[in-house]
Amino acid sequence: MRKFDDFLDEQLQDEEFKKEYEDMQPEFDVIRAIIDARISQNLTQKELAQRTGINQADISKLEHGTRNPSINLLKRLAEGMDMALKIEFVPKRNIKKKDFL
Repeated sequence: MRKFDDFLDEQLQDEEFKKEYEDMQPEFDVIRAIIDARISQNLTQKELAQRTGINQADISKLEHGTRNPSINLLKRLAEGMDMALKIEFVPKRNIKKKDFL
């Protein structure tokens, strides 16, 4: 993982790359939250699909970032994991570099 972190640090020196990367951060955060929540429940994608009625292939697409979820879909995922969905806005000044890694 260190090699990737070093590579990313180098790429983030490019202002254009950094802006694009930061613009994509909310999508990365949603993907990471879905995966972390599912894993914390010791669920496979197939098991989550059975609990939510969402096709396993669609869950895979969400986790790979090839499909953007609606709020209703996120609510169904949360319910299937016996969790609550929380979305929040935070001031930009509270975001640190580590939040992008």
